[in-house]
Amino acid sequence: MPDMADLKGLLGSLASAMGGETGIPTGCQAVEGFELERYLGLWYEIARLDHSFERGLRKVTAHYGLRDDEGVAVTNRGFNPDDSEWDEARGKAYFEEDRRTGRFRVSFFGPFYAGYNILWLDDDYEHAIVAGPNHGFLWLLARSPDVAPDMYEHMVMLARQNGFDTDALIRVSHDAPEV
Repeated sequence: MPDMADLKGLLGSLASAMGGETGIPTGCQAVEGFELERYLGLWYEIARLDHSFERGLRKVTAHYGLRDDEGVAVTNRGFNPDDSEWDEARGKAYFEEDRRTGRFRVSFFGPFYAGYNILWLDDDYEHAIVAGPNHGFLWLLARSPDVAPDMYEHMVMLARQNGFDTDALIRVSHDAPEV
């Protein structure tokens, strides 16, 4: 686990990198008919665009749970092989629009919020495409660390159609040994 100075630096980099923007990338739309209760729980990061705050991390997951204030508790976790430790960031998220639209503002550090936009979900809430406030932030998520090749290609195609540089996606390893 990183010390508090490392964690504050990580979270400060996240807020700075995302610029405190709570918008949605140009030309993109968040899912409608969203059901928060079905989205809650553990998600595995399958692929992402590169960011300083996740660079080099493996076994990355996100867990979403209900907060007492009707928000969402967010716990992001990843294994850093460089120091053989788990990095963890806890935050909170609130609906940006109505509760049936997959748009949130999320904060991991103080009063700084960034956009968290669910652009696509399959019918079973097993796979998701999530974007930050602009085309520089993209995550492909799944309920399992293993995604069928055809599903992965489908998600990549949808992300590309939404204007993301899918050639720059980084596949996240979930089988890296912990040392």
